Amino acid sequence: MARRRKRKSRRRQEGRKILEHVPQYNLESGEDKPVTAARKYIQSANIHPPALLLVKRNEHTTDRYFWAEKGLFGAQYVEENHFLFPSLRILDSPVETAKVAAHIG
Repeated sequence: MARRRKRKSRRRQEGRKILEHVPQYNLESGEDKPVTAARKYIQSANIHPPALLLVKRNEHTTDRYFWAEKGLFGAQYVEENHFLFPSLRILDSPVETAKVAAHIG
C-alpha cells in the first residue's frame, strides 16, 4: 500500500527558515532532564536571547529549545508561532525594517 505524504505547514516551514538565522548551541543532557540541562547551560554560559539549544538526550534523540526574552520554549512551538516572538520579527523581514527606517530618517 502506498503511503500518502504528510502535508507540510507553510507557517512552520517559514518559522524553520527564520530559526536558521538564530545562534545554535549543542549540548548533552547527561544525568539531567533535557529542559533542566538547557536551563543550566543558559545560566552557566550566560546566553542572551534569541538562541536555539539542541540538547542530545541519547544517541537517537535530540530535543530542540528556543531561548526567548519570555523564557524557554519548544522549538516546534516557536516554528509554528514565530510571529509571537519580537526577537524573531527582526529576522523575519529585513526588507520591511529597511523601509520603515527609510521613512523615519
